[in-house]
Amino acid sequence: MEIINSTGKRKTSIARIYLKKGTGKIIINNNKDYKEYFPTPTLQYYVTQPFKVTDFDFSKYDIYANIQGGGVTGQSQALRLAISKALLSIHPELKPALRKDGLLTRDARIVERKKYGRKKARKRFQFTKR
Repeated sequence: MEIINSTGKRKTSIARIYLKKGTGKIIINNNKDYKEYFPTPTLQYYVTQPFKVTDFDFSKYDIYANIQGGGVTGQSQALRLAISKALLSIHPELKPALRKDGLLTRDARIVERKKYGRKKARKRFQFTKR
């Protein structure tokens, strides 16, 4: 098996992964294990969710990820999308299970820009009558 390349995006985060045969390691930015990079259980769950949904044994594959931009939640969800796409290219029969949990859909919600004359994107300055 050759190296499989995949990308995932969420908010302003971009995750590029390289999946190949190995021992089940998930290495992020060339030096950190995913449990060290994403310290909370929720973020770790996002990363491993594609494997749990499909009952896929990921101890046979190594994942090397380069993640940049955004915060840790966006990065973990971008990594989740990239892993789902890579699994799909290995085993196309996993598509219904991944699609059912929404793991193949890019979440396009991003922060709305601030408008002039306003405090934030939608919030207005306080109105004074007198």
